[in-house]
Amino acid sequence: MESKTQSAILYSCYYNVSRDGENFVPDHTLSYQISGTLTLNDGSKSYPSKVGALRLVRRNQLLKFVKQPSEKESFKSLSIYFTQEVLKDFSLEYGITADKKPMDNPVIDINSNAFFNNYIQSMLDYQQADNFHDERLVKLKLREGILLLLHADPRLKDILFDFADPYKIDLEAFMNKNFHFNVHLDRFAYLTGRSLASFKRDFEKQFNTTPGRWLLQKRLQEAYYLITTKRKAPSDIYIDLGFEDLSHFSYTFKKQFGIAPSKINQ
Repeated sequence: MESKTQSAILYSCYYNVSRDGENFVPDHTLSYQISGTLTLNDGSKSYPSKVGALRLVRRNQLLKFVKQPSEKESFKSLSIYFTQEVLKDFSLEYGITADKKPMDNPVIDINSNAFFNNYIQSMLDYQQADNFHDERLVKLKLREGILLLLHADPRLKDILFDFADPYKIDLEAFMNKNFHFNVHLDRFAYLTGRSLASFKRDFEKQFNTTPGRWLLQKRLQEAYYLITTKRKAPSDIYIDLGFEDLSHFSYTFKKQFGIAPSKINQ
């Protein structure tokens, strides 16, 4: 695996299938697929890519990433991160603000054009020349990217320049949808519009247990269902259920159900 990055720009190259451990997307991200495929999943829907795909991934999302090389080429992608600081500076300078409720889509396909093609090619040329150590150049390329996005779809301003934090939402529905994401509790708290302390307090009131215990039980119950009913192999599901390694998953599964997950379908 190879990654080259300078602050807000990341060039990635993977020779084997990779699943990212970090599922929280903190910044709006413009993603370009050079080769291979990148499949995103928000827990309800998958968003597969293809070579040449250009997509805007919205901030404050929980997403799973599967990076798949093709038979002939490694996985390669270019990611451009638009931080809140960069977008706020742009908003102040150009007087562009959000004035409508943003679209709900977590992943938005961007129709490429000659301007975007030239922009992406220039980014790849700069990467090859190792020119992203110049912060002034990075800042210039970020602003160019924002302008191109607004030119391609003016409605994107309601996404890019929406600086509001997540509002308080239904805790039970959110956790039942997102329990399989392996993120820290403070991420869950933030995305449900709560401080960590209020998240823990509301959680115990709602579920009559701590978040850590509930998450473990929920993931194990789902694992048992997938293995016994769907005949899934433990090695195929443990990452998708939020476990970091197979040995820990097998240990906790056996402790809970009295049998190793690998023995159930034998």
